[in-house]
Amino acid sequence: MGINARDAIRLLALGLVIALAAYWAGSRWGPRQPESVRALPATQASTAALAADEQINVRIYRQAAPAVANIVTRNVEYDFFFNPMPVEGAASGFLIDTRGHILTNFHVVQEAQTIEVTLGDQTRYPARLIGADPRNDIALIKIDPRARKLTGLPLGDSSTLQVGQRVLAIGNPFGFQSTLTTGVVSALGRTVQTGPQTFIDEAIQTDAAINRGNSGGPLLNSQGEVIGINTAIYTPTGTTAGIGFAIPINTAKLIAQDLISEGRVRRAFLGIEGRAIWPGLAEALDLPVEAGILIERVTPGGPAARAGIRGGNRAVLAGLRQILIGGDVLVSVNGNSVGNPIELNLFLNRRRPGDEVTVTVYRGRQKMDLRVTLGER
Repeated sequence: MGINARDAIRLLALGLVIALAAYWAGSRWGPRQPESVRALPATQASTAALAADEQINVRIYRQAAPAVANIVTRNVEYDFFFNPMPVEGAASGFLIDTRGHILTNFHVVQEAQTIEVTLGDQTRYPARLIGADPRNDIALIKIDPRARKLTGLPLGDSSTLQVGQRVLAIGNPFGFQSTLTTGVVSALGRTVQTGPQTFIDEAIQTDAAINRGNSGGPLLNSQGEVIGINTAIYTPTGTTAGIGFAIPINTAKLIAQDLISEGRVRRAFLGIEGRAIWPGLAEALDLPVEAGILIERVTPGGPAARAGIRGGNRAVLAGLRQILIGGDVLVSVNGNSVGNPIELNLFLNRRRPGDEVTVTVYRGRQKMDLRVTLGER
């Protein structure tokens, strides 16, 4: 028996009502993307049933997470029409003592007008910048704990690290606070240039997942000691590719001690300016070596000047660049070959004001060893 037009219309209307009801129910109770993520209080469940390596991860996380800081910075920038635009950034840091000192990266707090810190227990504090070392990308900030008892993370010895040992990173990637990732030390002694005059000296390479927001957070060993400050990643996509770099904690400890005790970083200073030599330039200037630093200027009264090192005395054009020639050519310091200003900066970064070094230079065709007492920049 066929269906007349009136019955067809009724069936169509009933189907539409059912479809709309299903859509409404799905939109109300069905799965959807989260608008925000809120962390629930962590429970202290027993670790007895966990494997030994899992128990280590849990123990270190419980000990360290309360001292890991979520750092939010704010400043004001201006658009093309000079309208003020508030800009906010987020990254990580960690407490190093009971007085509220926090280590982080310089690029985290650079140009920040206000700094706010949230610790692992969700307590919030305004923070102030104590000082920074832009060359090593390290900054020290401080919060006022008031009556609260703070516990800093223990600082280890990065000189004892070995490739293959376990490491753990805690930070706030993409704003997800107190996130733990694990991995191993993938390589040691890397030099990672992060800018024209900035670099990570003797960087620790790790495959522990590090993303945007992890900057400034701690890299820990299996004893829960900080052995590095997570700083940079190598990535073709903007997210982790399993190659992260951390500043050795031994470097950070020296800088923090200087900033706390003296309010500045005591940096070794040689007092020269120059440019790297390449074979074409060496041939054009009839230099005795094809690698080194052609010294163009010497700081008057500086360590190099007092040792008798000479700068250039006449200007010439090399391509489109004007350079000063006639000065000494620096080739090594303490027997270590130096081929460009970055390599010289790396050497000086490992020295302190007052250290004596032997600088090897060529003056014309004559090779000379000169003793220099490093000054303070």
